[in-house]
This record gives sequence, C-alpha cells and structure tokens, in this order.
Amino acid sequence: MSGKNQTPASFGTAPRIPIGISSCLLGEAVRYDGGHKLDLFITGTLAHYFDFVPVCPEVAIGMGVPREPIHLVTQRSGIHAVGVRNSALDVTDSLNHYAESMGRKLAHLCGYIFKNGSPSCGLDEVKLFTPTGISRKTARGIYAKEFMAQQPLIPCEDEVRLANPLLLDNFLQRVAVLYRWRQMLASRLTVGKLVDFHSRHKYMVMAHQPRAYQQLVQLIASTGKGTVREVAETYIYDLMQALNRIATRVQHTKVLQQLLGYLKNHLENAEKQAILAVIVGYQRGDVPLLVPITLLNHYFRRYPVPYIAKQYYLMPHPYD
Repeated sequence: MSGKNQTPASFGTAPRIPIGISSCLLGEAVRYDGGHKLDLFITGTLAHYFDFVPVCPEVAIGMGVPREPIHLVTQRSGIHAVGVRNSALDVTDSLNHYAESMGRKLAHLCGYIFKNGSPSCGLDEVKLFTPTGISRKTARGIYAKEFMAQQPLIPCEDEVRLANPLLLDNFLQRVAVLYRWRQMLASRLTVGKLVDFHSRHKYMVMAHQPRAYQQLVQLIASTGKGTVREVAETYIYDLMQALNRIATRVQHTKVLQQLLGYLKNHLENAEKQAILAVIVGYQRGDVPLLVPITLLNHYFRRYPVPYIAKQYYLMPHPYD
C-alpha cells in the first residue's frame, strides 16, 4: 500500500473482493418453500466486482428444503426463532452456533449482503411476534445478529437497502476501505504504512465525520504508547464506525471546496467559477456528487498535486 507510484485506483488487475451473501439472492432454491429471491442487480452488476460466498444458515443447520417456516418470537429468555406452525421447533441455538463458526471461517470477508426480512438473515426490520401471534416490533435475524457481533468490522447491508443510492455508495465505500486495509496487513505492518493509510483517507473521513478524523489523528500519534498492532486494531474499528455514518451534502460540499483550494493557483477565474457553480449545484441537490468529483479529477489530471493524487475521496472504489 505504500509504494511511491501507487494511486487510489492501484488495486491490481480487476480485484475480486470477497463478499458474503444470502444464497437465495443468487437464485439458489433454498427458501423454506423451495423457491429463491434472485436479485438481478446483485447478480447482474455487483457480481462483476465481487467474489460471492453464498450462505443459507437454515439449510446449513439441517432444516432442509422445503421446510417448516420459522419466525421470531419474543420469550422470557429473549428472542427465539421458532416454527410458524410447530412452536416446539426452536432453532435459535443452532443458528447462533452456526453464526459463531462462520464468523471465524469468513473472517476474511470485506462485506456481507443479507436477505431482508429473513428471521435468520434479516439485517433489520424482521417481524417480531409475541407468543400469542401479535407483531408490533421488529428485530434482527438470529444468524445475522450473531455474525455481526463476531465480525463488527465487516460492512453489512441487505438487498432492499442497497436499492438506495446513498446506502449503496456507503456500503461499497466501506467494503473498499476494509479491502485496502487487509491488503496493507498482508505485508508487515509499520507506523509509516498506518500513517500513509490514514493520510490517503483524510477527505473521505472528513466527509463523514470531521471530528472522527481528528480523533484518528490523535490515535495514530499515540503509537509510541503501545504496539503498532494494538493501535491499528483500534484505528480500523474507529474508522469503520465513522464511515458507517452517511456523509451529508454539507460535509461533502466543504470537502469539495477544500479540494478546489489546491487548484487556485492553476485555474483561470472563469474555470474556478465554473467549478464552484457545479459544487453549489450539488449542494442544492441539482446534480449528483459524481459531477463535481469528475470535474475536479479532470483538473487534477491537468494540474497534478501529489498529495491529492493519493486521496481515495476522488476515487473511492477499486471499480467503476
């Protein structure tokens, strides 16, 4: 990660990033009724960039296809996954144990796409029933909840939320950051590599949580008080937490204006005004973020600034 000629797009040739996914979303007939939930965006677009690792916990724990459908029921001992028709069927412990084992087995993943609404894999908004069959609340699927507890760094989303462009972009961004982090750790970790990694992500973090960036700076400055590995573990956790917050137009606008400042000695006044007009257009919601970023990239190619050339903010993904 620290080569002098490296640019934000330097991920090697067509990197295939490992992503966990609910098997049914790939068209596998693993649903309780023998069906699937094929998602064409996932299989038609995201599949070009990701190596999917399909998982169906209900099949994995031996429930079979077809099978008794399950739902979440709140009980005195907590939330349980039990049979819809046969309440004596309780697979809560089996799903939890499987999630624990998969948390260890799939620790290399850089992201996970869960099936929305599933009592085992649902990320959020899974119907939660009372013992009498009334549903007033929602919860997280049993497997998904335990897996996420085992692997808090791995970005997780479901197929419904990924239909939201902001959530999709945030997910892809976090996946790319974790991918880059693991690429860096593949070689010997040093303070220099950690500082370089942090520097390259400066404006990305500033767009999400400016305060978090300063806290990360202080964390790296404390490296002498502990081992590099200890600081790095805290750093990546705090970084991923900061990036989990959706960046606002206000913060993006501030970052875009700061980046424009690096070009002020190179641009004619008319060019500056044109870029400012595009940034204002983004701030008002008239144009997408891609427009000012593309324009800035154009001028930074014409007037290279070494520090900005390393910023992942202008090239956040290792793919289009």
